[in-house]
Amino acid sequence: MAMTDTEFHQLADDMFQAIENAIETAIDEQDADVDIDASGNVLQLEFVDGSKIVINKQEPLHEIWVATRFGGYHFGFVEGKWMDGRNGGEFMPFVQESIARQGGIELSF
Repeated sequence: MAMTDTEFHQLADDMFQAIENAIETAIDEQDADVDIDASGNVLQLEFVDGSKIVINKQEPLHEIWVATRFGGYHFGFVEGKWMDGRNGGEFMPFVQESIARQGGIELSF
């Protein structure tokens, strides 16, 4: 059964909130330096070196797209998980690793 736009936004918003909460915890516990800008369909993280990770919702495709310093990635919802269409990696571990690589911040979800 196909996902509705409402279901897509709820799943994506829950994930965006989990990322924001984990970053805010890291800021408190690790004195991490990262700016969070959440507006509309975009969650942007800016690190102390000026680099960014941009996560956005692609509603027409029901995908989450992630742009990092290392490349761009597209995640679709498959069997209850957000999976990368190219390499099969799961979204949350990927974001966790990307933030560690790019910003030096260890997150726990």
